[in-house]
Amino acid sequence: MYSRRRFLHAAMTTTAGLALASRAGLALADAASQRLRQRAIPATGETLPVIGAGTSGSFEASPGSDKFDGLKDVLKVFFEGGATLIDTAPNYSGADAVLGQLLEEGGWREQCFLATKIAADTREAAEAQWAESLRRLRTDHVELLQVHNLRQWKIQLPYARELKQQGKTKYVGVTHYLDSGLDELEQILRTETLDFIQIHYSVNAPNAARTVLPLAQEKGVAVLINRAFDDGRLFARVRDTPLPDWAEDVGVSSWAQMFLKFAISHPAVTTVIPATSRPDRQADNLHGGIGPLLSDAQQRSLIGMFR
Repeated sequence: MYSRRRFLHAAMTTTAGLALASRAGLALADAASQRLRQRAIPATGETLPVIGAGTSGSFEASPGSDKFDGLKDVLKVFFEGGATLIDTAPNYSGADAVLGQLLEEGGWREQCFLATKIAADTREAAEAQWAESLRRLRTDHVELLQVHNLRQWKIQLPYARELKQQGKTKYVGVTHYLDSGLDELEQILRTETLDFIQIHYSVNAPNAARTVLPLAQEKGVAVLINRAFDDGRLFARVRDTPLPDWAEDVGVSSWAQMFLKFAISHPAVTTVIPATSRPDRQADNLHGGIGPLLSDAQQRSLIGMFR
């Protein structure tokens, strides 16, 4: 006979088990909520964390200097936080060489989705620049090769595609950083096959959302966002301005997080690439890729604040 004592023991065991399962489930859900969001690259389905890093200005340092040592900590925070994509260029005052040395010394190259650019006017100059880029980056390939600021893109995009066919890069794309490039970028999206574009998009420069971002989404092109902080100028504008009342609802505790979350809240955006040379700011940037996105109304509210 199934005694009352056995019944109570079974009930207590089941209740305890359910409680443990519930706590475990909550812990897993909480852990998941603290991970960087991922977005798929349309061309392949490979996913990227929504927060990456740029190197312009921030990675200009002399090996052995305090800034160089600080950059080691920046990359440690970056990779341990789950980020992968770092964007550089051969004309960033030696930033690519610094990045290459740091990746090698830290053993991070395999973790890194490395993006660089062609910034040259002729095919011959591009070939020489590419060879030098590989040397400076201390690698034999990159994940993404982009034509910098549409510079001679009719010459350089075919060359980038050749390198892709040779296995020297997995993806190709083009970049720009001003509204003046949006019309040409739109035409390229309509006429060329691209894996990526890189463009500026921020609370005070939202025009890419009119045509370029929706078109990239329609064409299946991944999007990197530069200048989400307007080269730092946005921080001066909000120095004495409190965050909106709803900031806590979307997990935002700083203006840097807010500006980054604005960018990734557009569904066409794959990854935003803020630059910093400070580990604390790197950690803060990563937090912008965690938690809820902004609603359309919240995005419009931010744009209205910076008109």
